[in-house]
Amino acid sequence: MSDTLDNAIKTSAEGPAKASGDAGSVEQHKLPDQIAADKYLASKKASRARGLGVKFAKLSPGGTV
Repeated sequence: MSDTLDNAIKTSAEGPAKASGDAGSVEQHKLPDQIAADKYLASKKASRARGLGVKFAKLSPGGTV
């Protein structure tokens, strides 16, 4: 299901803003909605990535004994 949703959002973003023909006219989603959908897809992809997104490192200040 997620692949079909991803493809639908990508197709919607790539398509024209408005189209009309003999059968009628079609209008696409507004830009803020597409931006929100893109942010959703990016966060969904980031959540699938390996790791926790936090990196631990030991810091030792220079000049101490």
